[in-house]
Amino acid sequence: MTDPIQNSVRTADAEDAEDRPDLSGPEPAPEFERLFDRHARPLHRYLARRARDVADDLVAETFLVALQTRHDYDPRRGTARSWLYGIATNLLRRHARQEVRGLRATARCQETEAVRTEGPENRVADRVDAQARARQLARALAELNPSDRDVLLLISWAEFDSAEVAEVLGIPVGTVRSRLHRVRRRLRIQDSTEHEGNKS
Repeated sequence: MTDPIQNSVRTADAEDAEDRPDLSGPEPAPEFERLFDRHARPLHRYLARRARDVADDLVAETFLVALQTRHDYDPRRGTARSWLYGIATNLLRRHARQEVRGLRATARCQETEAVRTEGPENRVADRVDAQARARQLARALAELNPSDRDVLLLISWAEFDSAEVAEVLGIPVGTVRSRLHRVRRRLRIQDSTEHEGNKS
């Protein structure tokens, strides 16, 4: 009889070992092909949510930088996933102005987009509410400092846990948690302030 807990531990260990490849060899192509197949699509989703127009370029640039700096990767310090997201996050910082401009443009676009009145009243009301929420979120994200925004979006959009975010950003787990707490508190305060302002 097989133990399901042992099987899941073995599976997790195998996946972790798979995501800690040796990239220092003379022929890294097979390992990079596996890394690309495994991580490119989720990395692209994460980057597209943060910088729509340049997501394709950022994924390509991430893997190019990874290939060029493969000798710096140490599998004992973290997974390839964390390493790749760390590279991508650093590249995103270079594109931070564009990201903030995009979030602000989204907020403005949501403000000016006309509401179509087709369908039942409640659908229109739901759509208006969703547009207002998207506008508020885009504005709030644009106002966060980049290091706080990185923590929030790695956790919420890339679905990393605190330890993985710490690996990606090269900061202690406690710092990740305190930044996340600060950001969530700030967003709650902004949300309640805007909600109260809309009531009056």
